[in-house]
Amino acid sequence: MRKIIYDVAVTLDGFVSHEDGSVDGFLMEGEHAAEYAERLKGYGTVLMGRKTYEWGYPFGLVPGKRAYPHMDHHIFSKTLRFDENAEVRVVARDEVAVVEGLKAVDGPDIYLCGGGAFAGFLLDRGLIDRLVLKVNPILFGHGIRLFGGSTRKVELALAGSKPYANGAHLLKYDVKYGGAA
Repeated sequence: MRKIIYDVAVTLDGFVSHEDGSVDGFLMEGEHAAEYAERLKGYGTVLMGRKTYEWGYPFGLVPGKRAYPHMDHHIFSKTLRFDENAEVRVVARDEVAVVEGLKAVDGPDIYLCGGGAFAGFLLDRGLIDRLVLKVNPILFGHGIRLFGGSTRKVELALAGSKPYANGAHLLKYDVKYGGAA
C-alpha cells in the first residue's frame, strides 16, 4: 500500500503560506531546497486542491497541464473544469474513495502538495501517513494553517530530523491515528 506524504514548507508557528497564498519569507534556496527537489523525483502521484493547483498559473503552469511532469495529478475541486485532453484528473466527488483507491495501487508514494484545507480534510479522515516538514525560521503570525481548520488530534512518531546551516530544519513524522476522528 502506498503512503500519502505531506511534504511541505511551514513556518515555526504552523503556517504554509500567508492568507493570500503567497510564501514570501520562506527560504527558497539552500541544501534543504535541493533535497526537496530530489525527494520529488521519488513520488509517482500528486494530490492537491484547486487553490494549490491554480497557485502555479502565475509561474507558467498551463491550466490542465501537469505541474510535475513525472507524476499523475489528482486535483480535488468542486468547481475546476478542463477539457478531455487535460493531463490532470479533477476529482469533484467521492474524494475519500478516490484517495483510498490511489493508496491501494502498487507504486511510488503519493505526494500531498500544498494547501492546509485539503491536508486537514485528509487528516480528519485518517489518510495522511507521513509528514515531511521543512520548518522555516520565520513566524507569520497568521495565514493558511498547516492543516487548515482541522482539530483532529493525532500522535506523531519522529522518523528523522536534520538541521541546516541556513536555519531551516527538516522533520519527518509518521502519523499514528488512534481513537475517533
